[in-house]
Amino acid sequence: MARLFGTDGVRGRANVDITAELAVELSVGAAHVLATFGAFDGQRARAIVARDPRPSGDFLAAAVCAGLASAGVDVEDAGILPTPGLAHLVKESGADLGVMISASHNPSADNGIKFFARGGTKLPDEVEDAIEARLGETWDRPQDTAVGTITRYENAVQEYVDHLVSTIERPLTGLTVVADCANGAAFETGPAALRAAGATVHVIGDRTDGLQINEECGSTHLGKLQAKVREVGADIGVAFDGDADRCLAVDGDGDPIDGDQIMAILALDMKERGQLHEDTLVVTVMSNLGLKLAMAEHGIRLGQTAVGDRYVLEEMNLGGFSLGGEQSGHVIMAAHATTGDGELTALHLLQRMAETGRSARELADVMSRMPQSLINVKGVDKTRATIDHGIHEAVLAAEKELGETGRVLLRPSGTEPLVRVMVEAADQATADGIAERLAGVVKERTSL
Repeated sequence: MARLFGTDGVRGRANVDITAELAVELSVGAAHVLATFGAFDGQRARAIVARDPRPSGDFLAAAVCAGLASAGVDVEDAGILPTPGLAHLVKESGADLGVMISASHNPSADNGIKFFARGGTKLPDEVEDAIEARLGETWDRPQDTAVGTITRYENAVQEYVDHLVSTIERPLTGLTVVADCANGAAFETGPAALRAAGATVHVIGDRTDGLQINEECGSTHLGKLQAKVREVGADIGVAFDGDADRCLAVDGDGDPIDGDQIMAILALDMKERGQLHEDTLVVTVMSNLGLKLAMAEHGIRLGQTAVGDRYVLEEMNLGGFSLGGEQSGHVIMAAHATTGDGELTALHLLQRMAETGRSARELADVMSRMPQSLINVKGVDKTRATIDHGIHEAVLAAEKELGETGRVLLRPSGTEPLVRVMVEAADQATADGIAERLAGVVKERTSL
């Protein structure tokens, strides 16, 4: 049976896969498991719950709050807030648990549930597995005053905005930015933080009802951002995803700046400030080879992990590293956040522009991207793709063909029913050709 938890919580079709009943059971299971692990120190536990604005968030948040309270946990409902905003509140308030209702960059019909432990960190795999194992178990229900309470977390948005602005050392006066909030959780906090920091801000993708969350907007669809940046003559555009834990950008001409380039910019900035611990940047296997080459030129080492910002954070914590992230735009700045934070990333990217007087494109050109081709192969058995001998042989042949000029990465998605085939090569035609060939092999040998 497939594991319920993916690389970023439990995610699926709202009211089909992610039901109110499942939300209650997961919340009860989390309360029991964390108590067993000693996370509550034997005291009455306190949790904070937040969500992005997609319509199903209302009933799922209500179910989560109900489940936690029924297990004796006092709950504070923070309403609509970015995922990193919830993580910040959990850490700063000393709460024992945080629960985020969001499907991140997925469409509005999907939703998800992810948990944060005390300190604002995501739960390790073994704790998630323990929660899953206890779903549906019988338990002694607290009664009378032993049940939990549900109250509103007042001023959550302003607390988070104040935190974001406090992390930069100089105002962003003179910079004009377009912010695409993906019709998601950043619709209020993103523009507010950028304006409070001194930037002139134009906003798109700021619907508050969640009906078009991530729909042809945000970090997965940069077209509208590119057009708006050109229209208003902005210095830069920044794009968040539905729960604002990632950020991508476009320069003043509307050309994309991906997560690898953003990390390169921030790594050099932090190294100059003496803030890049052991001159190390932590990335995943998906990061472009060009990032490794560029960082090596500036004396910066790359640590590498599996895909998922949780694994980046684990490596950062193990080594005490201060910066890490993913090509997709999850960037973790350990001095200020416990998870990827798109709005924090945007502020520090703009701060680098303000301090150096250089354009976004000039800063991004610190690295040259190796040509890359990424194909998502849908309708396949993800498990078979990792063990099939024929696929393994095809990958080995492709790697031999590329030699030292490229690489192959084939991995099942942790959040979607597909297999990702990524190829980097010395030229785009080679990358595209090998990727298409490997995608065909995966499709042929693992189709459902």
